Amino acid sequence: MFTLLGRLAYRGRWFVLVGTILFLAVSVLTGLSVFDKLKSGGFEDPEQESARAAAILAERFDAGSPDLVLLVSADEDVDSPGAARSGRQLTKRLVAEPGVEQVVSYWNPPDSGGGDPGLRSADGDKALVLVRLAGGEEQADLVSERLQADYGGQVGDLVVQIGGPGVGLGETIGEDLARAESIAIPITLVLLLLVFAGLVAALLPLMVGAIAILGTFLALYLVTLATDVSIFSINLTTALGLGLAIDYSLLVVSRFREELAKGVDTQAAVALTLQTAGRTVAFSAITVAVSLSALLIFPLYFLRSFAYSGIAVVAIAAGAALLTLPALLAVLGPRVNRFAVGRKHSASASARGFWHSLSHAVMRRPVLTGLPVVVLLVSLAVPFLGVSFSLPDDRDLPPTSEARIVGDSVRDEFGGGAARSFPVVLPDATPEQTTALALRISALAEVNRVDTSTGSFAEGSKVAEPGPSAPRFGDETGAYLEVVSDVEPVSPAGEDLVGQIRALDAGAPFLVSGAAADLVDSKESIFGLVPLALLIIAAATFVLLFLMTGSVLIPLKAIVLNVLSLGATFGAMVWVFQDGNGADLLNFTPTGTLNTTIPILMFCVAFGLSMDYEVFLLSRIKEEHDRTGDTTAAVAIGLQKSGRIMTAAAGVLAVTFIAFATSQVTFIKLFGVGLTIAILMDATLVRGVLVPAFMRLAGEANWWAPPWLQRVHQRFGLSEAPPQSPPARVSD
Repeated sequence: MFTLLGRLAYRGRWFVLVGTILFLAVSVLTGLSVFDKLKSGGFEDPEQESARAAAILAERFDAGSPDLVLLVSADEDVDSPGAARSGRQLTKRLVAEPGVEQVVSYWNPPDSGGGDPGLRSADGDKALVLVRLAGGEEQADLVSERLQADYGGQVGDLVVQIGGPGVGLGETIGEDLARAESIAIPITLVLLLLVFAGLVAALLPLMVGAIAILGTFLALYLVTLATDVSIFSINLTTALGLGLAIDYSLLVVSRFREELAKGVDTQAAVALTLQTAGRTVAFSAITVAVSLSALLIFPLYFLRSFAYSGIAVVAIAAGAALLTLPALLAVLGPRVNRFAVGRKHSASASARGFWHSLSHAVMRRPVLTGLPVVVLLVSLAVPFLGVSFSLPDDRDLPPTSEARIVGDSVRDEFGGGAARSFPVVLPDATPEQTTALALRISALAEVNRVDTSTGSFAEGSKVAEPGPSAPRFGDETGAYLEVVSDVEPVSPAGEDLVGQIRALDAGAPFLVSGAAADLVDSKESIFGLVPLALLIIAAATFVLLFLMTGSVLIPLKAIVLNVLSLGATFGAMVWVFQDGNGADLLNFTPTGTLNTTIPILMFCVAFGLSMDYEVFLLSRIKEEHDRTGDTTAAVAIGLQKSGRIMTAAAGVLAVTFIAFATSQVTFIKLFGVGLTIAILMDATLVRGVLVPAFMRLAGEANWWAPPWLQRVHQRFGLSEAPPQSPPARVSD
């Protein structure tokens, strides 16, 4: 099949190249508009209790968590005549703004119940104004941008700083992306020049990367027409697009140059390249795409967005490597070696060298060399046993960010109030049931006060009759409670308080909303589906590697070694980002937690990339074993022929990810650093030491399968060894 693809790519090379140019033109003209449609949310499960409660609060009570938090500072005291006057004017203007659903201000007028004292800072020089926006997320984002532009800065006698969920993330991500690209692309070009020792060959992977990235922008634009897509998926698109394009191009171009060095003509070299390296690229792309597809089972569109972008970028990168790149190689022919840089490139793959010597050194003492690496990886994984999770918030932004300044001030200078409330919804309840639940919640140790339609409650007793604002807490059939506490919502204490509230008996169904409930429900949504995601990845990986090798043991070995490597990566991430070791060096603020979504996201991406290198290595080992029947020699020669490419690919891919260590968003920094460690660890310790050690110990058992599976492989396996002589030349 791949030989035929190579012949078709050669004969139709000009049609393929013209088609690629048209595809790029459409991608640029249409795909770049995707940035206007991406969203910064997606961390909540819309079917969970907290999301359903938030929907009821918005639809029935015109209430809910604020979209914007305005930190208002006065020169002296927020109760001074000038500050109070400016505060009331600010509140009145915000209420009249189009797209604003609700404003809760320290300066609320008396006829609405007056201002919440919890919205005044402890020293009295700051106050809060909480704004909830109307409409869906896309409309709310537009209104939010307008309000930030209109109200930030000096307003009368007050200074206004604006924060809130998602505020500042979009702009920061855009800056980070530009910075990462400005770092990664020049370094990548230098590395490619060193690897290929020629300018023409070095530019080919960048061309494939541009096709993959721009094509994925177009694919994401089409996806946004049907569903929500997270802005953070762009980071994966650029890093993975450039990285995989380079991986696949390295494999294809290196094999093409190797075939030319043997003396075959251009057409035969293209056919042989697609037959061998093309098959490897196809297998690699399928394994990476399958790993990323496991993210589709999660209800959070933040995670699903990475599946959309990841699958698209893998498919387009592989398509470009299997069609556009061979067509371009067919046009270039031997000119692919033009404009040599440095030492003359040796296109033929030597049977002897560093990787050959390393593999023999490992295989002479497989236990002595492999066991210390296993112990090291297990030791690195131990900190992951103490992992703690949270949702992203303003602390993921740099300390100088305005949204971060607002968030820090709310945490440090304000007590319990609407900014830290735990809303509780009773969709269908009598006033007596509402009062009963309010009394029970107010008796909890961490609760300061409960406000609802039947009054205010504290320490298990009613402390105030319904005030002017009481009607907003109820409607004809139900009510909601505003539970005020000093507890930080996004924290273990906040999760515990949600659990205590949900455990109470109200005599009527009720739902808990707010940031703490979002965290509890988000963890349940993600971790409840993790076993299924892992099963999907493991099963698909096993099937694909079995079809490639005909072995039962090799796929199991690959899964075990990948899990071992990723466990070490996760442990290192806990030690660094959760415990804060190296926080000053990496310039982030440790919070004692990791983002709930990042570990599963990293696992799917890193597992797929690990299998990428597994396929690179196994394809050469299998090719040599089919030729010689000697496992030890096949491992040594296979590692020698693929080691340089694999290491170069890992190094370049690591550069694209480590560039995200410069990100100002902590969980993007975590994503980049974590994947860099995973890639380098896998391409060196795992592929260079553990794979040869394991395969030496297993010997010919590496290729074992029960008879019935052997028959399955003979019928359905995708094995296509290169012919001993070049295929016959087909005329144009």
